[in-house]
Amino acid sequence: MKSARAFYFFFFAAAASLIPFLTLYYQELGLSGREIGFLTGIVPLITMFSASIWSMLSDASGKHRLLFLAAIAGSWLSVFMMTRVSTFFLLIPIVSVYAFFVAPIIPLVDNAVMAMLGARSSEYGRLRVWGSYGWGIAGAIIGLIIQRSGLQWAFIGYLSLWLVLLAIATRLPMAVAFAGGDFTRKLRTLLASRSWVLFLFVALIEMMSLGIFLNFLFLYLADVGASRTIMGLTLTMATISEIPIFLYSRRLLARWDAQFLLALSMIFTVIRALAYVNMTAPWQVLIISLLHGPTFALMWVSGVAYANRTAPPGLGTTAQGVFGGIVMGLGSALGAFSGGILYDAYGAVAAFKWAGVASLLAVILFTWINRKSFVRQMQL
Repeated sequence: MKSARAFYFFFFAAAASLIPFLTLYYQELGLSGREIGFLTGIVPLITMFSASIWSMLSDASGKHRLLFLAAIAGSWLSVFMMTRVSTFFLLIPIVSVYAFFVAPIIPLVDNAVMAMLGARSSEYGRLRVWGSYGWGIAGAIIGLIIQRSGLQWAFIGYLSLWLVLLAIATRLPMAVAFAGGDFTRKLRTLLASRSWVLFLFVALIEMMSLGIFLNFLFLYLADVGASRTIMGLTLTMATISEIPIFLYSRRLLARWDAQFLLALSMIFTVIRALAYVNMTAPWQVLIISLLHGPTFALMWVSGVAYANRTAPPGLGTTAQGVFGGIVMGLGSALGAFSGGILYDAYGAVAAFKWAGVASLLAVILFTWINRKSFVRQMQL
């Protein structure tokens, strides 16, 4: 389990060093809001297909470790190439290659961790919380470094941490089952589940809203005069809010089912959108960032648990890949594209309002469909 904790820590530490600062980097290169929206949008759009394809290939072939290491190496190389170009049209293929390689990494790790835990799968959060530690610590440190020395340190931090990650990956157990000859039949069974499709749809809408927050919050903060130190600290505050969700996810899942927790996270997403819209001073974003745990972390815990429960035997990686692809892929892409258009036309406040309205409509629909189950759980 130590290797799993270390992997989550360094993966999300590397991500916190670069991903939130990419929009500022693109802006520094002179790109427009629409161009920034396109570059941030193609990553999750490619992820939608790539995560599912890599995961299905892993389950069908049983070559989980080989594909896992190839994905990590390809991600490092593509980010390195990003530092060598400065125009929008040259960035498009490089960013696309990055998205293709990075997409399957977490689904592969999540499924491997679930396989290691076995009957103790509800303890997933106690391992995944190390990703929150990595994100929060790196976010605070890199924010200070970038404030003093420039955005190039976002890439230096990412590439350095990723090399450590590659070393850890070689020691991570990958003893997971694969479907073999029954893969196609089991895949049809998974995709035919109406409850699974509905769950994915609602999580998709939530991630679209969270994608708007992630991709355009720093631009919004720059518009209102926030320092880059405050921007970095928002990552730390977000991490602090994730920790109790992951640590107590076992108790949450024992008390309520995954659908109920997803609905609850959607309600907090609506509240988070309203808070951004009504923010009157930059420092207030640090308090609002505490809603990240009840939104993203709660949605992710419920999704991983539901995918693990729904997947036919041997299709664990596929189910995690489909969940990750639809949510982190299509959902984030919709957030980036719609956010870019709204940001250019009306500003960040309009984008955040749209996120809140979309999440509110989705949670109303989801709660109505599951009303009998939700009422029973609230009465227990």
